[in-house]
Amino acid sequence: MSDHHPHEETTTSPYAARIRAIEALLLKKGVLTEPEVQDGISYMEARSPANGAKLVAHAWVDDEFKNLLLSDAKAAASELGMDPEHPAEFIVIENTPLVHTLIVCTLCSCYPRAILGRPPDWYKSFEYRSRAVREPRTVMREFGFEPPEDVEVLVHDSTADARYMVLPMRPPGTEDLGEEELARLVTRDSLVGVDVPQAPAHPVPADA
Repeated sequence: MSDHHPHEETTTSPYAARIRAIEALLLKKGVLTEPEVQDGISYMEARSPANGAKLVAHAWVDDEFKNLLLSDAKAAASELGMDPEHPAEFIVIENTPLVHTLIVCTLCSCYPRAILGRPPDWYKSFEYRSRAVREPRTVMREFGFEPPEDVEVLVHDSTADARYMVLPMRPPGTEDLGEEELARLVTRDSLVGVDVPQAPAHPVPADA
C-alpha cells in the first residue's frame, strides 16, 4: 500500500507531549492520583488483539459459544471475562469457505477498541480507508494474502454505532492443538480480514 510494509506502525505521536502536560496538570490539581493513572494505563494495556484471539479460539472449539459470539458478541466477550463497555454495537462476522470478510472504517477509524485496543496506523490511514472498499483484493494482496477467485469478498464498514471483528476459519491441520495454541495462531490482521490464521509448520511453543 505504500513504501513501507503495511504492518509497520509509527512509534511517535505529535500529541504525546500535550498528553503528558495534561496528565501533569491533572495530577497537580488533584483531579487524578498516580494510582488512578496507573490503573487507567493497565486497563488500556489489557485491551489488545489477544482478546480477539481468545474469542476466536474458544469459538473454534465450542460450537455453543460460537453461536453466542455471532449472535451477541458482547455477551460472549463478557462470558470470557472481557469488558466490552463501549456503547457501540460489537458485531462478529464469520468467514466461510464461500465468503471472506474485510473490515474498514471509511469515515475515520472506528474499531472495537474495548476488545482489541488501539487500531494499527495502517487501518486509520486514508489510503486503506479509501481503497479497501474499491479494491479489497488488491489491498489484501499487498498484505500477502488473497482469497481464491471463487470466494466472495464482503467489506463491512465500521461506524460510530457498530464495530466489527472477523471470525476467521480454523486452519486445517490444527485438530490436535489446544485452545491456547489455537489462540496463538490468530493475528490482529486476521481479525480485520487482511490475513488468515495459518497452521504452524512446527508445534507452537508454550511461551510463544
